Parts: sequence; C-alpha cells; structure tokens
Amino acid sequence: MTTPFTDAAALWNQRFAGEDYLFGRHPNEYLRAKAPLLPKAGRVLCVADGEGRNSVWLAGQGLQVEAFDISAVGVDKARRLAADAGVSVAFSVADCDNFAWAPESHDAVVAIFVQFADPAMRARLFARMVQALKPGGLVILQGYTPRQLEYKTGGPSELSHLYTAELIGESFRPLQTLELVEYEAALNEGARHAGRSALLGFVARKP
Repeated sequence: MTTPFTDAAALWNQRFAGEDYLFGRHPNEYLRAKAPLLPKAGRVLCVADGEGRNSVWLAGQGLQVEAFDISAVGVDKARRLAADAGVSVAFSVADCDNFAWAPESHDAVVAIFVQFADPAMRARLFARMVQALKPGGLVILQGYTPRQLEYKTGGPSELSHLYTAELIGESFRPLQTLELVEYEAALNEGARHAGRSALLGFVARKP
C-alpha cells in the first residue's frame, strides 16, 4: 500500500464499500487451527479486524471479543456480520495508535494480516499487543513473508511491511514462542487473499 497512513481510513472505506466481504465471511484458517490453544472463556482482542470475520467467529466460540478497525465502513459491516451470526462483539473505530489500549486486559490478542503498518508503527503496535496481554495470555498472528512479492496474491507491495521469522521473534521477545513458522499454502479468503501464498504463523504466550 503506497497511500500514506493518514489516508488509510479513506482507502479502507473505499475498499470495504461493496456488498461483498473483501476477505470473506469465514475466519482465517491459521486462526481456526490455533483456536484450541485459546481459553474456553476469556477476553480476546482482534486488531484491525476489518469486516469482522475473525472477531465474529471467535465470539461464536463463547469468547468475550473486542475488535477495532480504522474503517467505519468495515466496522459497520462487521456489526452486521455479528448480528447475522447472533453474537456480540465490542466493535470500535480506531487506528492502532488511538485505540484505548489497556495493560494486562486480555487473555489473547489476534492480529491477522495487519501489514498496513510501516516499521515504526509496527513496533508500536506489537509493543502494545504485548502490554495488553494478561500473564499467560496468547498472541496469534499471521502475515505474509517477503516471498509473497513473487506470488502477488494478496498483501502489501512494500518489502518493509512484510514479516520474517527473525523480525517477529525479535519483536515479541518478551513472550514465550510456541510456534514460529514460515510456510506456503493456498488461501481462499475472499477476493483479496486468493491463491498460493508465502505465509508466517506465530503463536506465543506471555510469561
């Protein structure tokens, strides 16, 4: 994404403006696969959750879910998705710097393809995610690796926004890593994440 972050709300409002859900209505497969590690009950925060596919699914698992996104259009669609599913999610419109982060407030923080952030914003975001976790809380994260620039099946076009295992391991060094893997898989997540993809998956626990 080459548009400056100051224009991000307008950019994502435009992208989310259609009736279809840009990344589909179903949860991310990596999140679904790692969900058994989550507590049976507890507070989960979904970072930059767009149209709500992940937060709504987590709420359907019996968790108390909070989610935010910079796009008011996306959050409106997320509220409709939650209503259709018959679940409650505490949605808010905010960017990563202005969200009301609270220390040690959540049992898990989920960040799926939040790669709009440049390196400086990413460092702030990851630090706040760690701080928001209760002791014993989990981070579940998925993103694209630099090889994704070859596939062009989703994600940002800037190398600096992509993840490596070294970057993620260092960024979340205060946590105990449970899984940190780079791999390839075919994604089928709406129109924007479709096809063979170069991925990173990360799960870690706060001591």
